[in-house]
Amino acid sequence: MFEQPNRPIDNLITDHMDIWSSAIKRKSSSGRGSSKKIELYGIKKLRALILELAVRGKLVAQDAIDEPASVLLERIAAEKAELVKQGKIKKPKKLPEISEDEKPFELPEGWEWAQINELSKQVTDGVHHTPKYLENGVPFISVKDINGKTIEFDDCKYISEEQHLDINKRCNPEKGDILLCRIGTLGRATIVDTELPFSLFVSVGLLKFFQNELLPQYTHLALHSPCLLNQYEQIKAGGSHTNKLNLTDIPKLLIPIPSLSEQHCIVAKVDELMALCDQLEAQTETSLDTHQTLVTVLLDTLVNSPNAEELTENWMRISGHFDTLFTTEQSIDQLKQTILQLAVMGKLVPQDPNDEPASELLKRIAAEKEELVKQKKIKKQKPLPPISDDEKPFELPKGWECERVGTFCLVGTGATPSRSNSAYWSSAQYNWVSSGETSKLYISDTNEKISELAVKETNVTVYPTGTLIVAMYGQGKTRGQVSELLHPAGTNQACAAIQLVEKDIFHKDYVKLFFLKSYNELREFAAGGAQPNLNVAKVANTIVPIPPLSEQHRIVAKVDQIMAICDQLKAQLSEAQTTQLNLADALVAQAVD
Repeated sequence: MFEQPNRPIDNLITDHMDIWSSAIKRKSSSGRGSSKKIELYGIKKLRALILELAVRGKLVAQDAIDEPASVLLERIAAEKAELVKQGKIKKPKKLPEISEDEKPFELPEGWEWAQINELSKQVTDGVHHTPKYLENGVPFISVKDINGKTIEFDDCKYISEEQHLDINKRCNPEKGDILLCRIGTLGRATIVDTELPFSLFVSVGLLKFFQNELLPQYTHLALHSPCLLNQYEQIKAGGSHTNKLNLTDIPKLLIPIPSLSEQHCIVAKVDELMALCDQLEAQTETSLDTHQTLVTVLLDTLVNSPNAEELTENWMRISGHFDTLFTTEQSIDQLKQTILQLAVMGKLVPQDPNDEPASELLKRIAAEKEELVKQKKIKKQKPLPPISDDEKPFELPKGWECERVGTFCLVGTGATPSRSNSAYWSSAQYNWVSSGETSKLYISDTNEKISELAVKETNVTVYPTGTLIVAMYGQGKTRGQVSELLHPAGTNQACAAIQLVEKDIFHKDYVKLFFLKSYNELREFAAGGAQPNLNVAKVANTIVPIPPLSEQHRIVAKVDQIMAICDQLKAQLSEAQTTQLNLADALVAQAVD
């Protein structure tokens, strides 16, 4: 007589394949323009669901003629008592019986809850001191060498035979035992699948179960199930920064135990379904890669279009398929970057032969700077080197010019007032920008502010509204980011401040979009040395292709228009992704209930 599971898992997978494969998260990383890794959230949830159903007795049918797990536990207890009597293992500490309130959920008839303490011959961990390492010898395994599936010996440490034998007296891993990561990625369990001798470090726990009653493959999947993961969270010590499982707490962990016969069935079914998840994951990743390749090829045709006619033709080909092409955050970000690239190459809007050439704009800016020097509002600058043909990034459209930032702008930096003088930081009147605050396109309010006294007595300069701030160095993805002041502010020495001499707002916006486009190039420009950084000289020497001022107006307007479309696409994508994630969660919740 068989009792069927509540819901066939095979149908749950196949009937909702689109939800499992399309529920995708992107793992955020710091900094604008940074890449983000994709998490196949739906498939991850599906894998966890399979394990949860397995340990709840809902994955395979129960057979009423199976020997109940209580008899299996009695045999383990008898064998354990005999080993204690023979002096082969120590008598375990008696733990309190499991109360009804402690049981995570109700088990099928014939199953039992059991603590690791009563299921195992030994629960221990590796050596607590760092041994002397050798070039060759006996492998010495730490958490980095166990991946949840196998032990990796390729990059492990080695110790002497003598040290190994000494460690082995207390901690002797053998084939079929379970290694449990107890520091770091909690609960990552790995079956010892080799007879090669090795020793363990303290970060790895060793669980020796009675393998004739408990299949290693079953205990392995149980230790990875949400049921056990929740228990790890409840007993972990050390807070979020130093997660660890105390050795004294591991024996108290509860594992649901079916008959040995059902263990075999569960392991076989889990293997079958995980293989299906592997296929689904591979297909999803291939589909995402193919889609991204298509997007890259099509956007490259825009950048490489030799003339306006072909560019228009290529753009029409893409714009007619926005809904199917730009369906991922990465593809939309790539579209944005392509638009910026086209903008600074003179390919985004048509040129007008009646426009005043950029050379005239640059002459006016030069005259304005001379006047500022004459009025002693700025210091006379040393001329920057002329731009060679090799330095020009591409052939410029008619009426355009290439010029260094420091020639048509004023470039400066900031300072940090002494922290020991509280008067510099109290009664604060001005924003004070740090490089990390360039992660947003605009800077309205800053984490720290400085006083009028700090401005008078230190090297801090208060820059006006509209000044562009470029991060010259900082953590992670910070270096190369550009932002804009919405209020006057000083900066620290990690920021370059770019003041536009030409006050036309579209000119400032054009220069800003150039720096947005040039994020990666600026980072490469800073490369070299132990800590690659930009500096004021590098920022001032950055070469910018300058269109006629009227064309700058058209470029900025067109960029704003297309960026608004991109933001709409992102909003729609975010809404659709949230729906898919919620659907995946709902499917899991329904299957477990």
